[in-house]
Amino acid sequence: MLLSNSTNAGETYLGYPREEIRAFLGAEVRRVLFIPYAGVRFSYERYAEIVDEAFGDMGFGVEPIHSVSDPKSAVAQAEAIVVGGGNSFHLLYHLYAEDILDGIRARVLDGIPYIGWSAGANIACPTMRTTNDMPIIEPLSLASLNLVPFQVNPHYIDTHPLGHAGETRDERLAEFIEVNREVTVIGLREGTMLHVEGDTIRLTGDKPARIFRYACEPVDTMDVTDIIG
Repeated sequence: MLLSNSTNAGETYLGYPREEIRAFLGAEVRRVLFIPYAGVRFSYERYAEIVDEAFGDMGFGVEPIHSVSDPKSAVAQAEAIVVGGGNSFHLLYHLYAEDILDGIRARVLDGIPYIGWSAGANIACPTMRTTNDMPIIEPLSLASLNLVPFQVNPHYIDTHPLGHAGETRDERLAEFIEVNREVTVIGLREGTMLHVEGDTIRLTGDKPARIFRYACEPVDTMDVTDIIG
């Protein structure tokens, strides 16, 4: 499950996706492994407390990966993996530093649930090159989990501030697909999420996604079923 953002304005933390998360994890999952490495401006401990409260309200326990002595073992034993938002470069740097990127990918491909919001959604893609984030640290590679065959741009917005002379988000994504012509990018607006299970995908939320493909005009749609296949 890939969420554009954790929290909508004026709502509680992880408020809008709670029922979707509960249904996605199902009755078999009792405890999730939380990866807070995207957090930069607050401690991992504080991040884990916030997530623990939200998931506790949904009936799930939380094991923060930074608190375990053996992160690889924690990944191997996880019932589900949850990756929080923040800075994608910082997140991917630490996934490589802890040598758990391949382990996470293997576990998810084996069938355990993966939930990521913002940066956590971005790194589920083949690379993190459609992030909006500042490159505050250099990871070993920009190659990411490659759980889905497309790129996501979280927090996608198509408005342009009056008087702002910089590039729009659409222009930046157009540059990406000009260089990476075989790649599809999904602009994921806030308050929306993608459910991916095997070869099926659906969009949940009250806003359409914007689909970017080379030599095609961007298209807004609620139907993303043809993205995989």
